[in-house]
Amino acid sequence: MNDTLFVFMERLIAGFKNNGKYRTAETYRSTLNSFKKFRNNLDINFIAIDSELVESYEAWMRNRGLIPNTTSFYMRILRAVYNRGVDLEYTDNRRPFRHVYTGVDRTLKRALTLSAMRRIKTLDLTSYPSLDFARDIFMLSFYLRGMSFIDMAFLRKSDLRYGQIVYRRRKTGQLLTIGWTGEMQQILNKYPVNPTHYLLPILHIHKSNERNYYRNLSYNINYNLKRVGSMAGISIPLTLYVARHSWASIAHSNGIPVSIISEGMGHGSEATTRIYLADIDTATIDRANARIMKML
Repeated sequence: MNDTLFVFMERLIAGFKNNGKYRTAETYRSTLNSFKKFRNNLDINFIAIDSELVESYEAWMRNRGLIPNTTSFYMRILRAVYNRGVDLEYTDNRRPFRHVYTGVDRTLKRALTLSAMRRIKTLDLTSYPSLDFARDIFMLSFYLRGMSFIDMAFLRKSDLRYGQIVYRRRKTGQLLTIGWTGEMQQILNKYPVNPTHYLLPILHIHKSNERNYYRNLSYNINYNLKRVGSMAGISIPLTLYVARHSWASIAHSNGIPVSIISEGMGHGSEATTRIYLADIDTATIDRANARIMKML
């Protein structure tokens, strides 16, 4: 007997976790939870998934106030699961997603100017330790060429050697090298040495609990960053992801070629860029990063 949709997705999620693809597992879990609510926890066979059902799900999400980018996110994952089912011959491909939105709308600007970054950097937060920590992690992300929080959290002490951070992006597996600067070390010196094998003062508990701890800390940092942004007069909600956007935007506005920015941020999915991209040496990227930090 073929798997039902819920059972099949649970199996996919378990497989992602076993392969260390935790972020993918989380996105599939979010989609499954959403679709379960829509179905009132009533499972469904692949053969029963049709355009009417999918359009009803989209309408249900919109009635709950979800924006098009969010409904599209769930639809794309659900479509990927459906296509896997088609490949396994659970059903014929009746193209049930052809009438729902699966694109990506342009979002509100999330990149900051150099002036805004300076205000965040120079903000006196000595009386607010939790806000100061959130600001430090935000600035570290910016200094590290917009490194994602998950990559920062799992940086190992052994990744820092000979004045360079060498690590693999968890999202793409791409190997990146970043010059370790005085600005980065200055922030690291503010905190006790991490008692674990991790480099930054983020994860410092037993491995069995670190994933949940990471998620909770990410939420708390982003919550505190909104307060930091308000205190610094930032008009957009400040989050860790803003640091990544800001590094790319400021680099581009200061004449750093898109190819170097793409390489520096580890955009491994930009196939078009990589067609004309030769390997850019690390020193070139580090010089670009140094230019940005000197402007602050």
